[in-house]
Amino acid sequence: MKLEIDKRDLLGLIGKTQNIVEKRNTMPILVNVLLDADKDALKVFATDLEVSLTDQVKVKVIQPGKVAVSAKSLFEIAKELSEGNIQLIKKENNWLEIKQGKYTSKIVGISADEYPIFPTYNAQSFIKVQANILKDMIDKTIFSVSTDETRYHLNGVYFEIVGGTGFRMVATDGHRMSIVNKTHLDSKSKSAPGVIIPRKGLGEIKKILEGVEGSVEIAIEGSQFILKHSSTTLMIRLIEGKYPNYQQFIPQKLSQKVQINRESFLTSLKRVSLLANQKSKAVLLNITEGKMEISSNNPDLGDAKEEIEVDYKGNEMKIGFNAKFITDILTSMTEDRVDFELNDQLSPGLVRPQNDTSYTCVLMPMRI
Repeated sequence: MKLEIDKRDLLGLIGKTQNIVEKRNTMPILVNVLLDADKDALKVFATDLEVSLTDQVKVKVIQPGKVAVSAKSLFEIAKELSEGNIQLIKKENNWLEIKQGKYTSKIVGISADEYPIFPTYNAQSFIKVQANILKDMIDKTIFSVSTDETRYHLNGVYFEIVGGTGFRMVATDGHRMSIVNKTHLDSKSKSAPGVIIPRKGLGEIKKILEGVEGSVEIAIEGSQFILKHSSTTLMIRLIEGKYPNYQQFIPQKLSQKVQINRESFLTSLKRVSLLANQKSKAVLLNITEGKMEISSNNPDLGDAKEEIEVDYKGNEMKIGFNAKFITDILTSMTEDRVDFELNDQLSPGLVRPQNDTSYTCVLMPMRI
């Protein structure tokens, strides 16, 4: 294998693989990417057996060939080289020689035959979705994904295609839940059973969507979620398991509604929670007509309180919540005002953008 590639093209290609390659040593081969030079293109393959990515760029191929090398080493070397063309040459012992001007280095490689077989797909049912819609849905749910490894089926976002109408994403860790619905008008989309996309896969989807204008293509095939944009294809192995019936956890007929300026609520929570218990992040909301007092108390640090104006006309109510959970929700929104719906101090509450039911967050209260 021998080729010439522009530095920026090489960095762009290998940069996308940096978070996918397996950094733990369970399978040392997974720290490598597979390079495949053929015709006028260099293809890269990266996988950790859960998330797999393939991409390609146009290059000058002098001699076709394949080799697997350390993704980190190749990226770090390319980053320090000058602008312009770089030569990549596979040597007989599977080492990769990197040349530019008077600079030469060789990095240890392995035979392409030893690299894991890359997942394939033949999905004919790709549907188009606006990149900004998909990214927004991930931003509104990923913070609620459970990090508890023993609850494996909650370590991802539940994704449904609701035929003819749109998409739904749901995430919960047992203490909070985020549900977002987006209307989608692609006539090809048919209802499909929901799937669970793992957190790492969602992070990689977000990276691809950054800066993308227009649409991307997605498909669900067997145990894989597939996303395509331009020359990039991302394949994510779905989490097996049954997602809980999330609908039953959405409280109905909440009797009290508080309307709040999102920004003032968010900044006040951040200030007051600085002196909350560092583990529980508990704050107490004391809601009375026209105002809400937010307070925290930590015997080791001190206490804090702040009062903000709200639109509320019900009875006085005191209820505790994890401040970080509320700030995560408020940060994911852009609207000026939010609806905070409650029943009593022991029942879960709902947070939504004002008069918008397409995005719902359920919060369990805390005893304070």
